[in-house]
Amino acid sequence: MTDPILPAGAARPRIAVFAGPTATILNTPDLVTSNKARARHGLPLRPSRFDILRPQRLAAPATLYVEAFSAHPLERDAAGLYAPPDGWLDEDGTFHTERPAGDATPVHVVELEPADGLYPLPYMGRQADGSAWEETATAPYAQPGDARQTFYPDARRLYEEIERFGLGDHGTPVELGSIADFEFFRAAPSGGYTTGPEAELLGQDFFVYYPYHLQSEPGLANLAQATNRVQAVLDTGEFAGVQWLEGSPTVDETLYWLGLVIDTKVPLVGHAAQRRHQSLSADGDRNVVDGVKFIASRVALDERGEDRVGACVIVDELVYSARDVTKVDARPGGYEVTGGHGGVVADLGGYGPPQLTYLPARRHTHRSELRLTVLPEQVPGVAGSLAAGVSPVDVVTKDADGLVPSAMPHVSITKYSRYAATGTGTDDPPIADEEVEILARIDANLSHTPLSGFVCEGMSPFGMADPTRNAALSVALFAGMPVVRTGRGNTGGMAYRTDPTFISGNNLTATKARMLLMAALLKFGALPPAADPFHPTLDERAATEKAVAHYQALFDSH
Repeated sequence: MTDPILPAGAARPRIAVFAGPTATILNTPDLVTSNKARARHGLPLRPSRFDILRPQRLAAPATLYVEAFSAHPLERDAAGLYAPPDGWLDEDGTFHTERPAGDATPVHVVELEPADGLYPLPYMGRQADGSAWEETATAPYAQPGDARQTFYPDARRLYEEIERFGLGDHGTPVELGSIADFEFFRAAPSGGYTTGPEAELLGQDFFVYYPYHLQSEPGLANLAQATNRVQAVLDTGEFAGVQWLEGSPTVDETLYWLGLVIDTKVPLVGHAAQRRHQSLSADGDRNVVDGVKFIASRVALDERGEDRVGACVIVDELVYSARDVTKVDARPGGYEVTGGHGGVVADLGGYGPPQLTYLPARRHTHRSELRLTVLPEQVPGVAGSLAAGVSPVDVVTKDADGLVPSAMPHVSITKYSRYAATGTGTDDPPIADEEVEILARIDANLSHTPLSGFVCEGMSPFGMADPTRNAALSVALFAGMPVVRTGRGNTGGMAYRTDPTFISGNNLTATKARMLLMAALLKFGALPPAADPFHPTLDERAATEKAVAHYQALFDSH
């Protein structure tokens, strides 16, 4: 059975592939010295029955004799179906074109060339002092300069290995290159080049989680730069889709963000993996192939050739709306639909082409009211302090390159839980001062981030919190910082509006509500601050409610 991928008469698409941060899908097991190398150099052997084989390139042509009928236990049983071998090896290992007397092994002659590509070979590398590599670093907890990298700097090598070693269900190669053309980009990538005139810095230019003691995380500025990079690539008009590769716990957040702000009519799909590339039962390779299949099939496009699905996460042969999926377990199949409604956009299982199962009702990409091309270049922010007063300031959020990294909004998540208050529960009115973390964050925002806000993960599904926390968040509201209420965890219900000064997060998780609020701050800016955020007037409250209504409209539609 064939697997139809390209629609009849369709041109081969060109796909932009972005390497994102902490991506297991771009990570490989530690390069450990093989027993071949250990034996050659007199080093202690590993107690392994078989040696370690890693993809590597030949430096010169080589002739190999491969034992016939060794590819399958029952291959010799069907020997009558085969042509004669290329020759035989006698007991001394001498090759003969005619079968010699006595015991002889039938063989195929294989000429290997460097141009063939990668081959699985014993890893012969050793440390500078001659000892064997037992892990990625020269020693446990070594500093970055004494540690090798396990992540690929971009996806070029990953796609090469998928094509070289991937095996289709019917014994044919996984021919990505016959389905699409690819161009590879880096946007807050997982691996970096640390030597040379343009050396990159760990934690500034690339972001890893392994070795674990060197874990680094991208910041808001990196998100802005990556966003600008994706938009600039798509503005060329050369690509039929985007594949974004990132760590599995966060790929849905980034794809939801891209679906809100990237102005494009082509599919945006994200992939992750629970297991490292090359490891036993690695799942990332199949996710990549499924993403190519999804984009090439054009199933996401409407009759005008425009994307109708929005940003997606494609894992485990399912296509999820990025808004409506989250990782819940570190295993293949460890993703769940969030929000209690829809979520699975298409199915990629079996041999047939992708089939859509539902269309998201929310606005996205070229239909989003938050796309880069319609965002203003300047919005109002706030500065000052709770003690000295809050004043409006102008914030330049966009320039010729796109988003201004230093202007990215800072949105904090605060979580409600019962029995957290230290008072008796009879305080009237509630004591906002008890919420020292929120009040400290408000002052820090006023000092450093003129565009900022809060997400309160409260009771499920309504998002309400205790009176003390609500009082502290009200101070944030009237200091110019919008506050979103969401239900706790993966809520299946809606956080309906119960107070017009707060934004209802609908059925979004707190992390997705944070991304949407960041984008909304880039569109509307800060709320109008009150003269005294602890005691707003009726007119100031009305002005805040009017401004919050604009935010609410975005949360209801995105």
